[in-house]
Amino acid sequence: MYYIIANETHLKGKGMHRLETVKKVFNVAGKEYEVLLTQKKGDAKLHAERITSSDAESTIIAMGGDGTLHDILNGIKNFDKCSLGLIPFGTGNDFAATAKIPMDVKRAAEIIAFKAPRYIDFIELSSGLRSINSVGMGIDVDILQRVYSKNMRGHTKYLRALIPSLLRFKNCNFTLEYDGKVEKHFGLIAALGNGKQFGGGITMFPHAEIDDGYLDLVIVDYISKPKMISAFFKLLSGKVDRIKKVTFVKTKAATFIHEDENYTLQAEGELYDNMPLDAHIVENRLKFYLP
Repeated sequence: MYYIIANETHLKGKGMHRLETVKKVFNVAGKEYEVLLTQKKGDAKLHAERITSSDAESTIIAMGGDGTLHDILNGIKNFDKCSLGLIPFGTGNDFAATAKIPMDVKRAAEIIAFKAPRYIDFIELSSGLRSINSVGMGIDVDILQRVYSKNMRGHTKYLRALIPSLLRFKNCNFTLEYDGKVEKHFGLIAALGNGKQFGGGITMFPHAEIDDGYLDLVIVDYISKPKMISAFFKLLSGKVDRIKKVTFVKTKAATFIHEDENYTLQAEGELYDNMPLDAHIVENRLKFYLP
């Protein structure tokens, strides 16, 4: 059984036409499907929990963006009987870009209807939280807090929030543990990637692969205010590896210990207060439809 999970508010006007296009693809392929609508945050997770709580084979299709994927991944109960597909339909489609899933809904639906899924990785925290694209703390959290507090809209909302964050954000002290090493950092950002980009197109993890069995750990240490603008343009042009004070590491697991009692981390743009950033990569568990 195929379950298409979509946000009801997005299915107006052109959105409904796109859903009908997807349904036609599955009709032609002879697939049995059901459309499940979400109205608020967490609904997609609840749908995924219900669908995967039995031993029945199922394919869940996220018709949305990174947030919808995040919710569904965290709701899956039985990975052995479930596969996951994506039809990009959100304002943030960073994971779709990494996975090379077409933005055209017909082509994306055809991948799910006519191809077999294969295993990809995802990130899992010690708390049980899962992340398919990226998780981190630092200026990326500050950017998201500005986006949400000002109710910014559109594909450029992350970029519009980035400049004031660069000018006002204060670096944080944290300890990093990985591969038997312990390092002290005074960081602008500390992040783990499975996908290559975040924030609506910012290439933070240029060497990441979604099926290589590794986390891509990126740390940007202290950068003076006068040099931040230059670093900002390098980041936007996909040249984060040309920024000084940047650390790239591929590892199976990593732990960040924040020195402040109160802090926030993000996963796929969702914010979590005071959750330990203690993560590892999960291999050969999630079946996903790829081109």
